[in-house]
Amino acid sequence: MNQKSTLLVRYGEIGLKGGNRPAFERALCHNLVSALGPLPGLVASRRRGRILLEADVDLTASMHHVAQVFGVTSFSPVENLYLDPDAIITRAAEVLADALKTDFAGREQVLFRISVNRGNKSFPLSSLQFTRQIAENVMPAFPQLKVDLKHAELNLEVDIREEEALVFARRIQGPGGLPSGTMGRGLTLLSGGIDSPVAAWMCMKRGMRMEFVSFYSFPHVGPQSREKIIRIAEKLAEWQPRTVLHMVPFTPYQEAIRDHCPPRYRTVLYRRAMQRIASLIAARRRCRALITGESLGQVASQTMQNIAVIEEASRIPVLRPLIGMDKIEAIARARIIGTYDLSTLPAPDCCTVFQPQSPVIFGRLAEALEAEKALDLGALTFQAVKGAEKIELPEEA
Repeated sequence: MNQKSTLLVRYGEIGLKGGNRPAFERALCHNLVSALGPLPGLVASRRRGRILLEADVDLTASMHHVAQVFGVTSFSPVENLYLDPDAIITRAAEVLADALKTDFAGREQVLFRISVNRGNKSFPLSSLQFTRQIAENVMPAFPQLKVDLKHAELNLEVDIREEEALVFARRIQGPGGLPSGTMGRGLTLLSGGIDSPVAAWMCMKRGMRMEFVSFYSFPHVGPQSREKIIRIAEKLAEWQPRTVLHMVPFTPYQEAIRDHCPPRYRTVLYRRAMQRIASLIAARRRCRALITGESLGQVASQTMQNIAVIEEASRIPVLRPLIGMDKIEAIARARIIGTYDLSTLPAPDCCTVFQPQSPVIFGRLAEALEAEKALDLGALTFQAVKGAEKIELPEEA
């Protein structure tokens, strides 16, 4: 058998999609190939509820990319062999040695088991017979192994299929969820804070292909704020095939609100303007929902009354994955996805500009609409959308 480097990829809820399952599997195959890039001989194929990734080069160097593909629950580097018991046993010893070296280096004792799945009933040995034969031939070379069927830390697995045998001893966790793009597109209002990147990631995990819009108030905030947003978007871009960030000039809108509207309504009006602008960008980009990092009661603009007043300015649904989370939960998730350190870099965002001393807590829509009568909303919104900078990530070389 031609020895390609192979990863066995497992998925979770995709298997529950009934007649739509093939479409989700194809999307996952496409995203896996996209995540790994142009590797020689790279092929993703569907195999009875699993996906095999094969290439002519070592795929273990690219496993960190597979671990960031939504839809993957776990994956294993596998040896792909003919149905020859002796060859399988020889390779099983090599796989076991590699797993011990990689994951259990220096351990004096490792709890261990062997699992044989004999899907091919024409294979000459039963699952139990082959398990015993592997153990008799493999275990004497590894004195640190102690058999424990219930609490095994290391599981040597042999999957006997019709056309081949797969041997592996490592399972690397993936993020789960649904493949990117299977649930359409969304547009996240991305700030420099902790919450909105987490909200974006949570919707991406549910199969949404994400674009981002951020608002830049130069010269009231410096270029470091813009750079911070780009770096956060780049980190999130690691979790999906392609990413677009829209940077919107927001200074004229904010100055108009400062000059003509009640100070206590400034933050609410800023956010209404952002949703108004984002809705238009979303329509152009075929995004079906806006995503925000709002958490109920976390700041003055996130009371139920203010959230309702702000959302009224949007033309499309607004999703809030963090609405019931507290800050500790959001921080924990931000650390996992890799955005926390970026979000805590010292750089102000545009919502801090002209911040009132006493912002309205229980805003009224009628009062917000009355305040906006002093603004030329059409011109300000058109100017912001027209001036938006489109940044594709990763940026072309």
